[in-house]
Amino acid sequence: MKKLTLLLAVGIGYVLGARAGRARYDQIKNLAFKVKEDPRVQSAASTVADTARQQAPVVADKVTSAASAAAAKSPFGGSSSSREDELLEQLDPDSTARQENPYPQGDLP
Repeated sequence: MKKLTLLLAVGIGYVLGARAGRARYDQIKNLAFKVKEDPRVQSAASTVADTARQQAPVVADKVTSAASAAAAKSPFGGSSSSREDELLEQLDPDSTARQENPYPQGDLP
């Protein structure tokens, strides 16, 4: 996948930055259109799209469970209100982190 992305980026960069002129641009554009319209490419794209649709629920479940596990391990996960209260108690009461507006406008001496 990374190679495909790299090749695509190089191709786009070449087309946009080419000094070969309009004729070379048209040649590249026609080649890209032929590749896109090739039945083998369309078949592969259809297969990839079908596989992605079938695997989407599985991937969503895995992502959800991984996110839940990561949140549980996080120091901010679990009972966030008690952890938040504990952190607020550790802050200096004069700290700008507890002020509603740490950067007041017009209050200059």
